[in-house]
Amino acid sequence: MISVKDLHVYYGLIEAVKGIDFEVQTGHIVSLIGSNGAGKTSTLNALLNSVKKTGEINFLGYDTRRHKTHTLVRHGISLVPEGRRVFINLTVDENLRMGAFNNDENYEHLRSQMYRLFPRLADKKSQLAGTLSGGEAQMLAISRALMSEPKLLMLDEPSLGLAPKIVGEVFNTIVRLKEEGITILLVEQNAFAALKISDYAYVLENGKIAMQGVAKDMIGNDEIRRKYLGA
Repeated sequence: MISVKDLHVYYGLIEAVKGIDFEVQTGHIVSLIGSNGAGKTSTLNALLNSVKKTGEINFLGYDTRRHKTHTLVRHGISLVPEGRRVFINLTVDENLRMGAFNNDENYEHLRSQMYRLFPRLADKKSQLAGTLSGGEAQMLAISRALMSEPKLLMLDEPSLGLAPKIVGEVFNTIVRLKEEGITILLVEQNAFAALKISDYAYVLENGKIAMQGVAKDMIGNDEIRRKYLGA
């Protein structure tokens, strides 16, 4: 679905991503794992052309470098950002409508789908997003991203700050979305949870890919276990 070659990301004179190559196969969950500052979030932002970068990014057969962020969303890439970033002064319903900015004709149908996916949100559809719990806000952030009917859904640290029970619900939802045909690119510090549900994974260290492989094999890798799984 997406192929990345020689990707560099810059913040002023600082090079955050240093020439990485990777790909995401259609229908797979692919994880980017690594410590803070490894370049994971910068990589996601580069795929949406929201940071200064160089390199080649090919999505479904076309070069994304010529497209602006909102155009890439229309083409089928959507991001659930780190920290949720819901519109706290808008209601749950209004947040979902913002997610459907390019898909207004399907809004009612998509909204119904989101409320079936997350029944807790249906009970709070008229409530301001700023009053939601962390888990509910994450559900809303995922729903908002899904309102654009993405082919590739990118999630940045979806488990961050959530209770263990809610983390389990979020990861179960990610698996369900894959089963419904959505390709997933997952950035996650909870390496074990990410590898457990992923098909393939890349390890980022200091802006470079240090390791890659089939996710279930990486769980048993001694170096991965020592560095990222606390074993």
